[in-house]
Amino acid sequence: MIGNVESEIIKYIQENKEVSSKDIFEGISSAVSYATLKRTLTKLLDDNLISKKGQGRATKYSVSSSYGLLFPIDLEKYFEKELDEREIREYYNFRLIPEILTEANLFSTKESEQLDLLQEKYKQNISQLSQVVYSKELERLAIDLSWKSSQIEGNTYSLLETERLLKDKETASGKTKEEAVMLLNHKDAIDFIIENPDYLIPLSVSKIEDIHSILIKELGVGKNIRKRRVGISGTNYRPLDNEFQINEALSEMCKLVNAKESVFEKALLLLILISYIQPFEDGNKRTARIVSNAVLMNHQYCPISFRTVDAVEYKKAMLIFYEQNNISCFKEIFIEQYRFAVETYF
Repeated sequence: MIGNVESEIIKYIQENKEVSSKDIFEGISSAVSYATLKRTLTKLLDDNLISKKGQGRATKYSVSSSYGLLFPIDLEKYFEKELDEREIREYYNFRLIPEILTEANLFSTKESEQLDLLQEKYKQNISQLSQVVYSKELERLAIDLSWKSSQIEGNTYSLLETERLLKDKETASGKTKEEAVMLLNHKDAIDFIIENPDYLIPLSVSKIEDIHSILIKELGVGKNIRKRRVGISGTNYRPLDNEFQINEALSEMCKLVNAKESVFEKALLLLILISYIQPFEDGNKRTARIVSNAVLMNHQYCPISFRTVDAVEYKKAMLIFYEQNNISCFKEIFIEQYRFAVETYF
């Protein structure tokens, strides 16, 4: 979260458009030194919340085009308001992918450094593992990912029951056939990714459809792009309901992801955008998690199991993106889960 001084600076810039550091220093009520103000402005620039143009005394600061996307939102405070009381974007934002996300740097300088250090740690760790040990660790992560991804969607298998099912094909008593199929499909999708390491490079709509087809096999869910309207529980956000617009949105997403240099940005964008577009009648978030992991693995990055994510917190962070096109809460989850994966599995 950002502090009071940072909030006041941003508010002043919003109200006064392009301003100098001197204007800000004289215009805010917080008693800070000029040196502190300059350090705070540098931090806000690194966090991509403000931008600047000009040099020296001619430097002017303004709120960045990424501000709405990245500004920290308090999860608990946001959901103090009931569903119909929240002011939200009810419809799909056609500017989000081709304009806002294309120009945005999703991670601050500090966040990028943290993720890069974790990736270096992962590379060092796996360089010391035999192929047998690496495969065992990857299988452990795959079981955890299958379990958690399914649990987020309401599956009641425990982690131990999931392990028995995926390793020994032993179904749990009192559970439905569909729950077992969901978990087995996850494992099949992950195995497919491991066996076809370059499959999603470059990313395309048809390849995403292929992953979705594996995940919904024998679950009575329609394949391919949906042709009818869907609703999302817990929100008044309404995804696109036109098949051709959905296809176009997915194509724009693929173009965006393929163009991004940062593998972390690619993975994060897939997690949020497949869910936001809701291209299929069911299985969208499952597809997002598997495709995102596939991109990480295709680029030799550590995959993420999401094992310690609270399912409710995950859904709330996703709802904030649906309703506000704000990535801050979900980005925290992504960074924490990447750290957990590197430190836990390899």
